[in-house]
Amino acid sequence: MTAETTSETLAPHTWHWQGYPIVYRQQGRTGTPLLLIHGFGASSLHWRKNIPVLAAAHRVYAIDLLGFGGSAKPSPQAIPYTFETWATLVVDFCREVIGAPAVLIGNSIGCVVALQAAVVAPAWVQQLILLNCSLRQLNERKRQQLPWYRQWGTALLQQLLGNRAIGTYFFRQIAQPRAVRRILHQAYGDPVAVTDELVQILLAPAQEVGAADVFLAFVRYSQGPLPEDLLPHVTCPTYFLWGAADPWEAITEGQQLAAFSCVRQFVPLPGVGHCPQDEAPDVVNGYIQQWLASE
Repeated sequence: MTAETTSETLAPHTWHWQGYPIVYRQQGRTGTPLLLIHGFGASSLHWRKNIPVLAAAHRVYAIDLLGFGGSAKPSPQAIPYTFETWATLVVDFCREVIGAPAVLIGNSIGCVVALQAAVVAPAWVQQLILLNCSLRQLNERKRQQLPWYRQWGTALLQQLLGNRAIGTYFFRQIAQPRAVRRILHQAYGDPVAVTDELVQILLAPAQEVGAADVFLAFVRYSQGPLPEDLLPHVTCPTYFLWGAADPWEAITEGQQLAAFSCVRQFVPLPGVGHCPQDEAPDVVNGYIQQWLASE
């Protein structure tokens, strides 16, 4: 799919939430509604290879979470960037825009947002499909399990990034085409999937006012729920896809999430990295369609 096709078929819409403009994309007029939730630093366009396929039989929505993509990026002093905030946004979107309970499909931190939404408003979530769920290694409870020197190193980095001048400088260094491409080559199992279009999709929102403050707020966010906190309270059918070559979210830890009673299936994807929906879209779309048909 080319950038031109993306711009033509996935035109952005705007919905206002608590006074902030939120960007979303929508395709499909019939069938079960699906809401696609991106990961950290990404946007609704990270689902550009999935939306048209799924929209053949479903109403498909993809949202830019507050602070990301084309959505507003208010100061962290104005609104907290937490999973509770984003889950509230997602549930309100289901109520006000979709108008019906939806299947939530997430990647990375988008999975934790989806889990939180399913716990706080189960009536609005029909099913969960989670791709390489963030294991939240920066969470303070996870850090306590690490050797003391690794705990100290992470805490020091977060403290340094808390200095706005240092943090902003750090962000500007990674918000560059070469740095973004290098990070993507680390995250993706297949380097061919790292295209100029993908780099631009991730890079453009990082140039907007407020993007650095959102980034710094989240990398210093060490509280909030872990997936294992939320899964015991999920009542809807839950499915996992996991790129086994993910360097950030180890599949050996991810597989432990399959033990919770709400989980119907956990499928590893050999050779695939952190963002299966973009790296192996045909495989991911096939599993999503299969699981939607089974419920």
